[in-house]
Amino acid sequence: MSARISISQITTVSAPFASDLGTYRAAGAHGIGIWEFKLAPDSLERFRQSGLAAASAIPAVPSILPLPLMKGPAEPEARIEAICAGIRRLAPFEPSCVLFLTGPGDDRATILEGLRAIAEEGNRSGVRVVLEPIQREFAQLWTVVSSLDEAAALIAESGADVGLMYDSWHLWREPLEQIERHRDRIYGVHLADWREPTRNTNDRILPGDGVIEFGPILEALRWDGLFDIEIFSDVELPGSLWQEEPRAVAEQGVQKLRQLLSAVSA
Repeated sequence: MSARISISQITTVSAPFASDLGTYRAAGAHGIGIWEFKLAPDSLERFRQSGLAAASAIPAVPSILPLPLMKGPAEPEARIEAICAGIRRLAPFEPSCVLFLTGPGDDRATILEGLRAIAEEGNRSGVRVVLEPIQREFAQLWTVVSSLDEAAALIAESGADVGLMYDSWHLWREPLEQIERHRDRIYGVHLADWREPTRNTNDRILPGDGVIEFGPILEALRWDGLFDIEIFSDVELPGSLWQEEPRAVAEQGVQKLRQLLSAVSA
């Protein structure tokens, strides 16, 4: 199994873009998961000089419907346009995909319209776009889809050319058969582990430090792209990884994921 590792920038949320590039390279990562909110005027030039590849990218406004825990426009139309603008801004980095969420709520017609508009922008910009399902325990804060099957059904209803994102923290309890069904449409992989007990929606830990059994998941995925470490962590909680120095988190993350991938390969 390939062990090409990247780090999503939310993992080192307090550090600027330029610092992340150096930190991730020093940690031995091969790529970076770019978050639009971290971009600076010189980010593209610095990125191209870094030698890192771009994994899944996330627009500054990440969902069609508003998110209770994140600031952003209240009107879905403005949010959809912001996602499309984010795709255009992120496209020069040539990410493996740009992901987005539905957001929570019952306005299905608007979600379907958003899927179609985002897919069209992705096509114009030459970037794959993917819908990310969010795990059920906290779904009311983020999404109307919590599995690959549900996300695929929504996409099919829209008729849009949209792929899927696999995130271990969200989907580790879902049937592996869903990975088999939708493997060819998965364009990005996020990895984080589940703390037991998990204290809130931002309480992830590094792969190998929690209760997820990664072997069967990785075998089902057969993923040959970048394995992107993505850690959301609440600084107000004891043991939060966002309290730690970014370089230490990056080094630990790459080391732990490399050991995990090696063990699965063996």
